[in-house]
Amino acid sequence: MSAQASKPVPVETQHEDMIHDAQLDYYGKRLATCSSDKTIRIFNVVKGEAKGEPVILKGSGLATRLGPSVVWFHSGVLLLRWKSVHLERGWARARQREWGDGKVSVLSFQNDGSTDVSIFPAHGTGANAVSWAPSVVSTASHLNRASQSSSLSPQKRFVTAGSDNLIRIWGYDEEAKKWSEEEAIRGHDDWVRDVAWAPNIGLPGMYIASASQDRTVLIHTRLSPSSPWSSIPLLPNASSSQDPHFPDAVWRVSWSLAGNILAVSCGDGKVSLWKEGVGRGWECVSDFAS
Repeated sequence: MSAQASKPVPVETQHEDMIHDAQLDYYGKRLATCSSDKTIRIFNVVKGEAKGEPVILKGSGLATRLGPSVVWFHSGVLLLRWKSVHLERGWARARQREWGDGKVSVLSFQNDGSTDVSIFPAHGTGANAVSWAPSVVSTASHLNRASQSSSLSPQKRFVTAGSDNLIRIWGYDEEAKKWSEEEAIRGHDDWVRDVAWAPNIGLPGMYIASASQDRTVLIHTRLSPSSPWSSIPLLPNASSSQDPHFPDAVWRVSWSLAGNILAVSCGDGKVSLWKEGVGRGWECVSDFAS
């Protein structure tokens, strides 16, 4: 028997202008929306429906003129371990290239219900996308998997994509109480539309996918916290071709919850699914028109 999609549930957001993004949190209990009306609205979700009046965030420090996006912070073990520093939930918003100033805003809820916001420049010509890193990272060697359960440490990191053709990794400095750039990764020849950090379920390796106006998708890999990042392109053409270019600009990339399948949406209206084969690199396992 084939599975059937449930009926869509409309949400009256009360936004007064175009809605640019909507994201559920890790548990599906809160919905964040953002709009050209310069507000971000947070709804409680009960049994799949938004209930009650939303919490409204607005003002020059919390909203852009046009085109923001919202990304919830990963919850779980990190939520509990970070409670001591009053960071229980959070999301990041990147300002779009066409209207933005290249800044990123990170908002965090404290235990007393108040909200802190940190705004800093990320990409000089426009920040297009943000993606949180997994909440924990393994410090064990990939050869010593038996010790992985006792070698997990929390991390506060996210990656941004910019119109300067770069993706940048940011980490939180606990002593200075601020976000700082850890690394800038090159590889694209045009502005980067989207970036996605893969879930890693506690394994030592980390993957980041980036999609660009240059019609390529790069997979950035780091095998351990001390090793450098390496980048390889997806090859969307015939298996014998080394041409990394998709038919059109690549708009979005998104990982499965297990972090082993990557969905890629292209400007030609098609979505392709990619998986890393053992000894064969990344392979397209399915594609379909959106």
